[in-house]
Amino acid sequence: MKEINLENIHWPDIGDATQDTLIMLGLSTLFTVMVGLPIGILLFLSSRGQLLQNRVSYTVLSLIVNVLRSVPFIILMILVIPLTKILVGTSIGVKGTIPPLVIAAAPFFARLVETSLREVDRGVIEAAQSMGASRWQIVRKVLLPESRAGLIAAITITCVTLVSYTAMAGTIGGGGLGVLAIRYGYQRFQPEVMVVTVVILLILVQVLQTIGDRLVIRFSRK
Repeated sequence: MKEINLENIHWPDIGDATQDTLIMLGLSTLFTVMVGLPIGILLFLSSRGQLLQNRVSYTVLSLIVNVLRSVPFIILMILVIPLTKILVGTSIGVKGTIPPLVIAAAPFFARLVETSLREVDRGVIEAAQSMGASRWQIVRKVLLPESRAGLIAAITITCVTLVSYTAMAGTIGGGGLGVLAIRYGYQRFQPEVMVVTVVILLILVQVLQTIGDRLVIRFSRK
């Protein structure tokens, strides 16, 4: 077995790859929340017994979400290459990785949002309705504040999932630590690079989960 020697590592490359991973993670999380949150709210509102109950709308939206969630990310990245090129002009590197990350994570996050909103006490919604609140006011002033802890937990889970997706993106030309691990750790058989990238990803996940857990505790009303 080849000996691991950290002196063989080109640390500036590790630094650049870590920076690329953080950029991909930050932007894809932001766009995932922007896309997934309204979809999750629509799923909840159009479901049975809710303010905009509509069986057809819920079934169609739910089907789209389920289909996108069922496609493995590595295959989804390949399928959406034409769309990715239209959106950002390339399908490789940091820019080319963000669209498939968002397309893969937004349905997942939307379903988590729907689940969080279902945890809101029905009596609170009915009280807001009895006071004459509009549907938009109920969403903005009742549903979102009351489900805040659950939404933060959903963002944390999605963010941690995106870390693994960013690493996976390296197999087909994505940027960040994933491509570094594959190019040097696997193709050039430099296990020290693989070890360092895995350790950085583990630390990143641990930090994200810790921050998310603390925010959930802080904003939880229970």
